[in-house]
Amino acid sequence: MVKPAFCFFRALALVLPLALLPGCGSNDKPTPKIAYPAKDKSDSSPRIEEKSNSLFSSDLLGGKRKSDDSGIGVNVFLWRAALDTIAFMPIASADPFGGTIITDWYQLPEGPAQRYKLNVYILDRVLRADGVRVSVFKQTKDTSGQWIDVKIDGKMAADIENSILTRARQLRIASSTTP
Repeated sequence: MVKPAFCFFRALALVLPLALLPGCGSNDKPTPKIAYPAKDKSDSSPRIEEKSNSLFSSDLLGGKRKSDDSGIGVNVFLWRAALDTIAFMPIASADPFGGTIITDWYQLPEGPAQRYKLNVYILDRVLRADGVRVSVFKQTKDTSGQWIDVKIDGKMAADIENSILTRARQLRIASSTTP
């Protein structure tokens, strides 16, 4: 026989999360701010400007973004250099705010029994030698046609990092000489 107190607590455990669920989200939309044009303009209709509550319009602590921020969250030269350096590989995903580029598997034309994949991480907004990290993955085909992971030497990742850094420096120099 089931005790009534047990049933009460069991029902409470099921209903309590549902009662608290409406407090998790907010349906409040930002209130538009009406900005009237200056008196000397011929158009007298008000403009509506939306206040942005986006994470990208302010930092996590509620302060305003610095005016020198660009549209992406990482160093622009490192980001562009990384894309330029690995342009021969198919890109599976690229996140300019988080600074990650993940490629799909790429087979060399001269070695169809091997394939490579890269994960590129841009770690800083400043062009520095430790601002980029590359992870390289390699697979080879065995006799049954299955892909097997192969451990590779860290020199390949370091070489790709150096190529990205060299290209980033070239891009920075080119942008400073351009009027």
